[in-house]
Amino acid sequence: MFTGLVGLAYPATLAPYGHGWLVLPLLAILFSQVFTARPGRAFVLAYLWALSGFTASFYWTYLSLHDIAGLPAVFAGPLTLLLPAWLALFPAVATALAAWLAQASGRRSGAWLLAWPALWTIFEWVRGWLITGFPWGSLGYTQIPDGPLAGYAPVLGIFGVSWAVASSGAVLGWLLSLLGGSQTTVRRPWQAALSTGLVAVLWAGGASFARVEWTRPVGAPLTVSLAQGAIPQSMKWDPASFELTLQVYAEQVVAARGKLIVLPETAFPLMYDQMPPEYLQAMRKLVESRGAELVSGVPDRGDGDRYYNSVVSVTGGQQRYSKDHLVPFGEFVPLPWLTGWLYRYMNMPLAGFTPGGANQAPMTLAGQRVAFNVCYEDSFGEELIGPAREATLLANVSNMAWFGHSNAAWQHLQLAQARALETGRPMIRATNTGLTAVVDHRGRVVASLPQFQRGVLESTVQGRTGLTPYMRLGNGPVIVLALLVLGLFAGRRRRR
Repeated sequence: MFTGLVGLAYPATLAPYGHGWLVLPLLAILFSQVFTARPGRAFVLAYLWALSGFTASFYWTYLSLHDIAGLPAVFAGPLTLLLPAWLALFPAVATALAAWLAQASGRRSGAWLLAWPALWTIFEWVRGWLITGFPWGSLGYTQIPDGPLAGYAPVLGIFGVSWAVASSGAVLGWLLSLLGGSQTTVRRPWQAALSTGLVAVLWAGGASFARVEWTRPVGAPLTVSLAQGAIPQSMKWDPASFELTLQVYAEQVVAARGKLIVLPETAFPLMYDQMPPEYLQAMRKLVESRGAELVSGVPDRGDGDRYYNSVVSVTGGQQRYSKDHLVPFGEFVPLPWLTGWLYRYMNMPLAGFTPGGANQAPMTLAGQRVAFNVCYEDSFGEELIGPAREATLLANVSNMAWFGHSNAAWQHLQLAQARALETGRPMIRATNTGLTAVVDHRGRVVASLPQFQRGVLESTVQGRTGLTPYMRLGNGPVIVLALLVLGLFAGRRRRR
C-alpha cells in the first residue's frame, strides 16, 4: 500500500508541475522496497507504484470518454483504469526480471544498479510501440526541457534520458539502503563511492551535451501565425455551429500577420472537397495577396471510402500530410468484433480514418521545409526522424478539446518539447483549445497562448538543418547497449 501511495506523486514530475527532481526519491523508495524482494513480490510492488502513478497522470481519459464522447460512467470508469493497468505491466515486469537476475546471478547489487535501469528502458521502449504504443509518462519526460539529464535527448533520444534517470534513482536508493544499515550493506565500501562517481559523470555528461549546438540555422527567420479557434468539442461537429466555425477562422486569417498561417487539427469539420469553394477561394486570395501561405487541419477524402486526418496547404497546390499513427478508439476501431459495440454509446465522429503512410515528405512553405505531425504523433520520436531529416521546421496540429481542463495539454506540449530537443528543430503547434505554442530547437517554449482563449499566436522561428546523433541512429544504440548489459548477467547465470 505504501508503495502505491508513493506512486501517486509521479504526476508532479511531469508538466505542468515540472518537479523533475522528485522522480529520483520516488524511484529510490521503490528500489528500497524491491531490492531484497523475490521476483513475484517485486512485480507486485512495482505494479502498485506504476499503477497509481499512471492513473494519477492519465485520469483525463475519463473526461474524453465520459464528458466529451458521452460514454456512460459504468463503461467509462473501467476503461479509464484499463489504460494505466496495461501500462503498469511494463515497469512491473522489468522489476520482476531484475529481481530474478539478482537471485540467479548471485550479484544482487550489480543486477539492481545495472540490469534494472536497462530493463526499465527496454520495457519503456516496448510500450512505445506494442499495440500501437503509448509512451506518455516515460521517465525521460521528467527531465524535459531543461532538467540535468535532458542533454541526452539529442544524443540517445527520450529512452536514453529514461535510462539515465533510472540509473540515478537506483544508485540513490542503494545509497539510502546502505546508510540505513540494513542487510543490504556491501562488503566493499568503495563500490558506493564508485557508483556515486559514475552518476556524477552521467549528470556532467548531460550538462555538457546540453551546451552542444547539434544543428545550425538555415535561411531567414520566419514569421508564423498560429490560430487557436477555441471551438468547444460539443459544438465542433454540430451542423448548427458550422457557420460560426467558418467565421472564427476567417477572422483569424484576416488578423494574421505571419508569412505562414497554420489552423489546427480538423479546424474545418467537413471533408475538404465539401468545403464551400467560394470560402476557400476568398481565403486563398487574401493570404496570397500578402505573400503568405495558409495550411489547415481538415478531414480529407481518399479513394473509395477511405478518409484521412490531414493537413492541407490551402495556398500550396496539392501539398498535404495525412496522419499515419492513429489513435485507437478515437480514430480507428481496434478489434471491431470485440469493441465495436462501445460506439453505440459514444459520440465519436470519424472513427474510421485510414493511415497516411510513414515518412511522408515535408511541405515547402514560405521558404521552409515543414514536417507536419497530427495530434499525438509527436509522442513517437523515432517515427518523426525520417521527415525531420529533410525538414527545417516541425509543426503539430492538435485538438485537445477532448481532454477538458486537465493536464493532458501540458503533457502533450512536453512531448513536442522532447521532439524538438531530439531533432534540433523548432516545433510550432496550432491547437483548437491549447496549448498553441512555439518551441525552439532546445525544447524551450518561446511563445504560447492561454488555454481555451480564442486568438492568434504571432511569433518568429528560425529554421535549422543538420542531424543530431539521435536522428542518425534512432533508438538502436540504447536498445543494443541495454541488451549487452543484460547479457552480462545472463552469462553469469549460465556459469553458475
